[in-house]
Amino acid sequence: MEGSQLQSQNENQDGKLFIIGIGPGSVEQLTVRARDVILNSDYIVGNGTYLDQMDSLLDKQEIVRSAMGKEVDRAKKAVHLAKENVVSMISGGDANVYGMAGLVLEVAEHEDLDVDIEVLPGVTAITAGASVLGAPIVNDFAVISLSDLLTPWEVIEKRLDAAAAGDFVISLYNPKSRQRHSNFSKAIEIIRRHKDASVPVGLVKNALRGDTQDYIVTTLGEVLDHNDWVDMSTMILITNSESRVWNSKTGERIITPRGYQRKYDY
Repeated sequence: MEGSQLQSQNENQDGKLFIIGIGPGSVEQLTVRARDVILNSDYIVGNGTYLDQMDSLLDKQEIVRSAMGKEVDRAKKAVHLAKENVVSMISGGDANVYGMAGLVLEVAEHEDLDVDIEVLPGVTAITAGASVLGAPIVNDFAVISLSDLLTPWEVIEKRLDAAAAGDFVISLYNPKSRQRHSNFSKAIEIIRRHKDASVPVGLVKNALRGDTQDYIVTTLGEVLDHNDWVDMSTMILITNSESRVWNSKTGERIITPRGYQRKYDY
């Protein structure tokens, strides 16, 4: 990789670990840097779903495949392999947004392993979904996961209440799963304590994933009418008191003003 400190494959030199956010799940949405690192790694470590999404780039590398729920084992394997190899740990979206970056660094810290680690950013669901909806997050926003697997629901409730009270645009990740059916409706109930029913809401499923992408523009008062449509691949954007829907020539778009209208005449 020209102009990079990345060593070529199979050289017996000190290794390096890259934690890579692969974005929405297609090679086209990778950064150029992430693509080059994946191509030049000795090992690629990741969840099987994400490895399949990068299949066209996986040829000469050794592949370490694991399943959901094996995140700690995956992190340990990547850290130890990186002592003597160039390793890419791939993570969906951005590795810092509910991704693998934190766990991998924690494992390296806990085991006191002096491994060279670099985190490469990727497109996360909120920015991917926002691009589909128009311009809904150009002002202050909060990102909150509704998964209570690692965060107690009581903590999630406090964060939802605070973000709604502050009139933040709120992005909800992981709204529903097979085990969690009610967290999404509970979250909407909390947010409605502070936001009007007329506030625009966007729901985006499989953002930037080709023909599987779909979206709905609705309101906070009517969003639960689409409860059955929501799943783990859906990102929800609940906007603020100034947001509005523009019926453009290409469909409904959400605009959240940045504040220029208060300063400039346009």
